[in-house]
Amino acid sequence: MDVQALRYFVEVARKQGFTRASESLHITQPAISKKVKALEEELGAPLLLREGRRVRLTEAGRLVLERAQGVLDALRVIEEEVVELAALRRGRLRVGMPPVVGVAFLPTLLAEYHRLYPNIALELREEGSHNIEALVLNRDLDVGAVVLPTDERAFATMPFVHEELRAVFHPSHPLARRRTVALRELAEVPFVLYRPEFALHGHIVDACRRAGFTPTVVSESSHWDFIVAMVAANIGVALLPQTICRQLDRRQVRTIRMEAPAIPWNVALIWRRDRQLPPATRAFLELAERRLVAGAKPAAQAALREAASASKR
Repeated sequence: MDVQALRYFVEVARKQGFTRASESLHITQPAISKKVKALEEELGAPLLLREGRRVRLTEAGRLVLERAQGVLDALRVIEEEVVELAALRRGRLRVGMPPVVGVAFLPTLLAEYHRLYPNIALELREEGSHNIEALVLNRDLDVGAVVLPTDERAFATMPFVHEELRAVFHPSHPLARRRTVALRELAEVPFVLYRPEFALHGHIVDACRRAGFTPTVVSESSHWDFIVAMVAANIGVALLPQTICRQLDRRQVRTIRMEAPAIPWNVALIWRRDRQLPPATRAFLELAERRLVAGAKPAAQAALREAASASKR
């Protein structure tokens, strides 16, 4: 059913004539008459009785008028809500992040976003990278921070961290006195790792296998502070990002740079490549590009342009 025809019919009924409706709508009378006639033909019943320059509703017309006013009111509400959402007066943003990324990089960004858009509801989840990818793919999250690489066929990416892992030892360990250490030298050392749902787990195990051994894992955790505590208790060695290592107490643990080939720790924001992004999500990505990427990464700028273009389709 033609919504415009409904609008014209309602205005004719309210003004009790085509001439007054034409003046009110700033539409020519023949155009209004044609639309209303098409509506009557579609419904299979006359809606108006033409009496000179005035009109009178038929029984069917009164029924359609009552229902049409409800439909048009509902459409106005939808339009107003969409306008409010576009102006970021309403909405929701769901962000997932691994604990390390959440602590080290996102609090200031999220605080600024909340200050700029206080009426956008923030929903934050701490998960490992693999879980975050699944949640973004299933539309349970709008944006996620994950350790690269990721599936760039499914996700657009905005890289914002480029670091390497460092070895973390108990101060009494013989290798703790070294300036650098090769991964192959850890073949006989027990490892404390993140749990398998964290991308670092797989990256470290794969790197060890490329170095010629399978690591012996004595403990797994979802939290970096527990991993560090296990190392401080002399349970094993950990491989952690520089961001974490800079915060550690040298009286409890030692951090040693890894010799080439180092294990990278690259982090990016991801979102579905095929999704039309809501205004709240676009605003977050634009702010992240300014604050985290500082406008210097062409790949991030290209991803944002793609997101903006998709949102207009």
